[in-house]
Amino acid sequence: MSYYQSKVLKSEGIASLRTKVEAGLKEVGFGVLTEIDIQATMKKKLYKDYPPFLILGACNPAFADKVLTAEPHVGTLLPCNVTIRSLGGDDYEVSIMDPVAAMSVVRNPAIEELAGEVRGKLMGMLELL
Repeated sequence: MSYYQSKVLKSEGIASLRTKVEAGLKEVGFGVLTEIDIQATMKKKLYKDYPPFLILGACNPAFADKVLTAEPHVGTLLPCNVTIRSLGGDDYEVSIMDPVAAMSVVRNPAIEELAGEVRGKLMGMLELL
């Protein structure tokens, strides 16, 4: 079982693609809670050049409530990460974490079922791109 799913796309830039990813997330009921700009962080902290690379922390409050109610410590595995990174030229990869793989460590049937539903929604976002 892979811990992620991804799709390679052509884009004019990471900002343009981010807008499309956020719209896709919204379409399937998710919003972005956090953002990590890997390129900027690595430059600032390590003086190292990275290609454009964003990590977006996506959340669907209804699903988050359900999994946190079933298992409060599952908060250590939230939010669902979505990455956007340059592969060079106008090629970009959008990747989603696989909630089923991530939540499998919890070993709670209620969580597994919810993780499957979340996976379906995140895969739906990738299909919209």
